[in-house]
Parts: sequence; structure tokens; C-alpha cells
Amino acid sequence: MTGATESTPAQVVARVPLLNAANVLTALRLVLVPVFAATVVVSAFGHAGWRMAACLIFALASVTDLVDGWIARRFGLVTSVGKVADPIADKALTGAALVLLSWYDRLPWWVTAVILLRELGITALRFWVIRHGVIAASRGGKVKTALQILAIAWYLWPMPAALAPVGPWIMGAAVVVTVATGFDYVAQALRLRRPRP
Repeated sequence: MTGATESTPAQVVARVPLLNAANVLTALRLVLVPVFAATVVVSAFGHAGWRMAACLIFALASVTDLVDGWIARRFGLVTSVGKVADPIADKALTGAALVLLSWYDRLPWWVTAVILLRELGITALRFWVIRHGVIAASRGGKVKTALQILAIAWYLWPMPAALAPVGPWIMGAAVVVTVATGFDYVAQALRLRRPRP
């Protein structure tokens, strides 16, 4: 024995490329936001064909939100850019849809205000506690997102007169869950910020 110790090989950390499938889908969602908004404006909520097109674009953009997150987690493609861009794309899509629905008198402005204030507030809250921990998306948050998407799609699609009244009920449920989960996230943030003994 020489007394020399073997050197431990340095741990190799795989670098995730910025240009990957998850980030491409997030970018696509951002690109679809102005396309969706322009389609709604062209329809002016009077032309059934353009409303259907707007609804399909919104649905496609919403699906990319589900798929990009799954791809990022499943294949280890989570990046710092994706963590920032993904929620921005989500808020841009939902915000554009809600504002346009209110602009064309399909949705009360107070509903749009409540949802957008909650979304912006929770985003700010996540940055506030980021040094202490991450506020993970809860099951309630996923239900909230699903209800918002369904409600917006219901308003966008030219539903028959018999089915149109269902939309406000779905949106009402979305507002309730949106507010309730907002309080839950605030409680999580306060727990993370609480000094540990």
C-alpha cells in the first residue's frame, strides 16, 4: 500500500438543452395567444365559424399546457426558462380569454377581475417564498384550471340556446374553486415563511 487514496470521480450533471420539446410547446402556447385573440376579435362573438375556430385554438393551446409539463417531468427537461415561461403563457392565455369575454359582454367584469387578481397574486406569492421553498400545484389548483378551461371553451363555442345557460354555472364553480385554492396557497406560503425553531 502506498497510502495514496483513490480520487472520487466528479459527479456528472446532465445539462438540459434550452431548446427542448417542453419549451417548444410553451413557446407555441405563447404564439397562439395573439392568434386566439385575433380570431375572437374577427368573430366579434357574432360569426359562428370564427367562434368555433377561436374555441379550437384555445383548446389546442390549453392542451399544450398539460403536455409540456408532463414531458418536462417525464423526460427530465425542466429548465429555468421553462419554469418562468410556462406560468406566463398560462396567465396570458387565460387572461386574454377572460378579458375578451368581458369586453364582448359575455362575462361580468368582476369575474374576470377576481380570477386575474388571484392568478397574479399567487404568482407574486410564489416569488415571495421562493427562497424558502416551492408552492407546488395542488389537486384543487388542477381542478381550478380544468374548470376555467371548460367554462371559457363553453362561452366561446356557439352553443345551442338550451345549453348556453350551463356556461355561467361552470364559470361560477371555477370562481369558487379559484378563490378557495387561493386561500390555500396563501396558507402554504405563510407556513413556508414561518421561522423554524
